[in-house]
This record gives sequence, structure tokens and C-alpha cells, in this order.
Amino acid sequence: MPLGSESSLRAPRSEDGPAPWVLVLGATGYIGGRLVPRLLAGGYRVRTLTRSSERIAALPWANEVEVVEGDAADPDAMDRAMDGVDIVYFLVHSMTGGHDYGRLDRTIALNVGENAAAHEVKRIIYLGGLHPDGDKLSSHLASRKEVGDILLASAVPTIILQAGVVIGSGSASFEMIRHLTEVLPYMPAPKWVRNFIQPIAVRDVIYYLLAAARVDDDVNRAFDIGGPDVMRYSEMMNGYALEAGLPRRRITALPVLTPGLASHWVGLVTPVPRRLARPLVESLLHTCVVKDDAINHVIPPPPGGLAGYHDSLRLALGRIEIDQVETSWVDARVSDAPSDPMPSDPEWAGRTVFKDARRKSTTADAEAVWRVISQIGGATGWYSASVLWASRGLIDRLAGGVGLKRGRRTQAKLTVGDAIDVWRVEHIEDGRLLRLRAEMRVPGSAWLELGVNPTENGSEYWQRAVFFPRGLTGRLYWLSMLPFHGLIFSGMVNRIVAVAEGDRVDESSMPDSSRHQPVRPPREH
Repeated sequence: MPLGSESSLRAPRSEDGPAPWVLVLGATGYIGGRLVPRLLAGGYRVRTLTRSSERIAALPWANEVEVVEGDAADPDAMDRAMDGVDIVYFLVHSMTGGHDYGRLDRTIALNVGENAAAHEVKRIIYLGGLHPDGDKLSSHLASRKEVGDILLASAVPTIILQAGVVIGSGSASFEMIRHLTEVLPYMPAPKWVRNFIQPIAVRDVIYYLLAAARVDDDVNRAFDIGGPDVMRYSEMMNGYALEAGLPRRRITALPVLTPGLASHWVGLVTPVPRRLARPLVESLLHTCVVKDDAINHVIPPPPGGLAGYHDSLRLALGRIEIDQVETSWVDARVSDAPSDPMPSDPEWAGRTVFKDARRKSTTADAEAVWRVISQIGGATGWYSASVLWASRGLIDRLAGGVGLKRGRRTQAKLTVGDAIDVWRVEHIEDGRLLRLRAEMRVPGSAWLELGVNPTENGSEYWQRAVFFPRGLTGRLYWLSMLPFHGLIFSGMVNRIVAVAEGDRVDESSMPDSSRHQPVRPPREH
């Protein structure tokens, strides 16, 4: 991965002039989250526009950027964000925004173009999608192309980097390939598995994005970018099997498997939910390869050349193996999920609210209990009633939700905004409180709090589930779940305390260098 501090990627500046201001739209996304720290390393001054300043505040580079809170579709917010900006990175895509995501992306593109022109921005850089010329494009690729056309037609010089399947730890495309290959030894697949595509490593995408900021101001066009390998999707899957040490997969192309059916199938087999899987599947309906080498005349290939597909897989698998996934698709915003924070207790007065609160004292100290709390979800599981959690996750997937397979970006650390299975981290008080907001499909709004308080003899673990029902359906939903809550929540309390006590005992005989490592999942999981 480029550092951003390389001489060919650093911010251009005169001896007495300040560094350029860069506005990054989509800074908390998969690509944006990797680009921002490298822009900072390259000497750029960075501003972000975000719906949640708290999400930015949880990131390691938060204190180095300027934050404007607002929505990219709001002209007033964009006007504030564009003030004094030299370069704009457009990394916003609304694939999870419902069936009307194309209209939303169009609105944002028009907003960006108009405000960038009004503020005399010098350059817009947009990451679009690789697509063939002349074909009737899928909704997803058509929307990507439309956004690019709008930006090119603006009064601001624009560079569009059109990438195909991006391979990197945490990317949605990589996770689709990974889970389809690992789960299914034999695959009845749509006929698009025979189409040719040209994947590109995420490190090379970041390189092109950084280098585009130094291109001459008169360049205003789209460029195809891709790795050195052109292959069928079925070959990509078996390439993954080879790198992961799995037997070769038998894949049969079926002409009757429509994109809609395929997205349901992908949604059940992989962690990628149907709403995101469908546009990704639709984009594979076309043969998408780089049409020319025009990019090489403007931006030379990265030092050492572009990473091949197998090299990209090895790099991605290596990051997963050491639990160092920098950014992930799982942290993307989920449409229709509640976004308002849980109201404080005094604000509950006069409202219907259901709660399940439990406590348990333990001889384990608060630090040991907190380590167990912070490891919850993902590979660790939920410490109780695994079958019930799995069933609830499956029901959510069938209803079009995210389900339990989404997991978490890394098991080692939690930050505000991270996804954990069907939950989103809303608030953390390190060593004391973890608040999760439900993103599963429920008739109301739900939160789960897990916390620990120190006591004279150890600590007290506590947890609280809070549900604000929506109408009669919400009330009936809570009542129907009460028998399962008794099993799930009581089991969680007992098991978390038991694991914490075991962790405390095990650590007493460890050398200092071995302490504070991630808690291992309980055996029953």
C-alpha cells in the first residue's frame, strides 16, 4: 500500500504557499478510510463532510482533519464543505440506499459539480466503475457512468478512475469471492461467471487516487484502471481456492439464474446483504476490461508494477490472518436502519419502552470483564444460545437485512461506527460501557448496552436491552421474543462473567508481554 509520503505522491506546493486543501466525500467508507491518512502523510490539508462527526472522531486520524457535519445531498452543507477547497475526492456511492440509489447519486453529483464550480475548485477526482461501451448497462454501472458524466460536464476539471472488481481485505467484492468459494464446493452459478473481468488490488486504486491529485489541471476525462490479469469470474473463484488451500471448485453456469435470484443466493451464502449484493451481481453481467492504456500517459504505473490477482489475494488473506483489516464494507451505512442515538432515560417519560436489565457480581476485575465485552460478536459469538442467535440472523437475512454473517472488521479493537453482526457501535466509554444499536429489521428501535463497574471485591457486570416499539406490531414483536430473551440474555450474563473469571486466572501466570491479547472465543462457539 502506498504511504502517500512518496515524492511522486506528495502534495505539490510552492516554497511560500500553503498545502492544498482536499475535501474527501466518503471518508469513512472502504476506500476513503484508506485514502485520508495517506493524503495527510503526503502533506495535504484534509476536510471531510460526514453525517456523523462522532464516527470521524473515533478514527485514528480524526484530530488531523477538519470535519463539516452534513449530508452530501444538502447544498448548504456542501457549500460549507467546499469553502477554500482545491481538490475534491468523490468516493460516495449509495448502493445500500434502496431501489432509488441512482436518483440519490445523481442529486449528490449535481450538488458537487455546482458547488465546486462556485468555489473555483481546481480538480474533482471520482472513483467510478469499469464498464463496456455501447451496451445497455446494469442500474449500478449506469448510475456510476451518469455520475461521471455529470462531473465531466461541470466547469471543474475532473478525472474519473473507472475500476472493476477491487480486491483487498474487507472489500465487498473480495468477501463475495471468499465466502462463495469457501462455503460451496460445487456451485450452480449464473452464466455471468463466464464473463471476463479485470480485477485490481486496492493498493493500486489508492495509488491512482493519490497520483490523480498531481495531474495537470487541463485534463478532463475518464480513465480505465485495472490489474494485469484478465480472467473469468469462475477463474477468480478457483484462484481464491488455490491461495486459500482449498480443492478446486466445480462451477456450472445456469442460464436461468437471474440477477435477482443470484443476489438472494449470494445474500444467504455470503455476509454481503441482498441490497448490496444485487448491484454487485448486476455489474458482473457485462464483460468489463480495460479498453486502453490512456492512464499510463497521465499517471505512470506504480513502482514495481501493478499487483496481479494472486498477489492481491495473498495480501488480503495476510491482513485477515493477522486481524489487521484497515477498512471494511461492513462499516458502510445501512439504509432504513435507525440512525438516531438512544434517548437518555429522562426522555423516556411518556413513551412506551421495553427493557431487559440484568446484573451479576464477579471476582474478576473490571479490566478482565471489559476485555470479554470488547470481543463480543464476529468470530467470538454472543456467549450464549448460539442456535437462537443464528436463527435470528437468518431471519434477518431472509427479510433483506444484514444478518450475523456481517461479523466485524477486526476482533482486536472497537470504535464508534463499527459494525458487529446485526449491530452498530453507537457509543463507547473505554473500560466501562459499550452501546450497540440494532440494524436488524425490527418494528421499532433497539439497543443493547453492556457495561462493567469496579467493586471492592472485583466488579459488577451489567447489561440492558432497550426497545422502543413502533405501533402494535412492535409491541407484539417484543412479547413474542420474551421467552427467547430469557434464554439469551441470562446466558450472556453468566457466560461473560465466567469467561472473565477464567481470563483473570489465566493471565496471572502470563508474562507481561503476553497480556492484554484478544480473549479467545468460548469453546461452545
